[in-house]
Amino acid sequence: MDALTDMDTPKKIPQGFQAENPDIDGAIFQPLRMISATGGPVLHFLKADSPLLPDFNGNFGEIYFSEVEPGAVKAWKRHRRQTQLFAVPVGRAKIVLFDGRAVSPTAGWLREYLLGRPDHYGLLRIPCGVWYGIATLGQNTALICNCVDIPHDPDEGEHLPPDALTIPYTWQTTWRSDGGACQWRECDYISGVNIVKDHPCQ
Repeated sequence: MDALTDMDTPKKIPQGFQAENPDIDGAIFQPLRMISATGGPVLHFLKADSPLLPDFNGNFGEIYFSEVEPGAVKAWKRHRRQTQLFAVPVGRAKIVLFDGRAVSPTAGWLREYLLGRPDHYGLLRIPCGVWYGIATLGQNTALICNCVDIPHDPDEGEHLPPDALTIPYTWQTTWRSDGGACQWRECDYISGVNIVKDHPCQ
């Protein structure tokens, strides 16, 4: 099986786990606990009983952190062989997924996820072959924690610019350093219907 065919084959969702938003095949959002504690909260990431836990003996690559600055857009990227688990413990981020797999029940579908505290703290599973992009919401830098199932390999990832014509999405993020109102624009394209909504940053 070549790399492209492997990428285009959706990986099976862990048995017994119900996706919160099943529109993108294989994408899962798992809410995580936040525990109040003196001096600051404790934030869960992975536990032994998590349905998203990688096989650390055979399929664990690395865990790393990356920052997304206010007004910045990191898009688009996809991996042929790597599955990712995203969490946003600091700040808030909008993560957009586009299913570019040729063999997928949701091929051509696009979906947004909001990650961050206090209302959307959790793990987002991004399957291999799915394009993704990230933008910060609000005036604070977002910290992305990424757990992947294979070590970094620069040859198995692909990149497109944020305004790529092959992905039906327009990134529009605005923020104000004076503390004034901040908005972000949602441009969703599902089954041929284009939906545009403006939201206040929270």
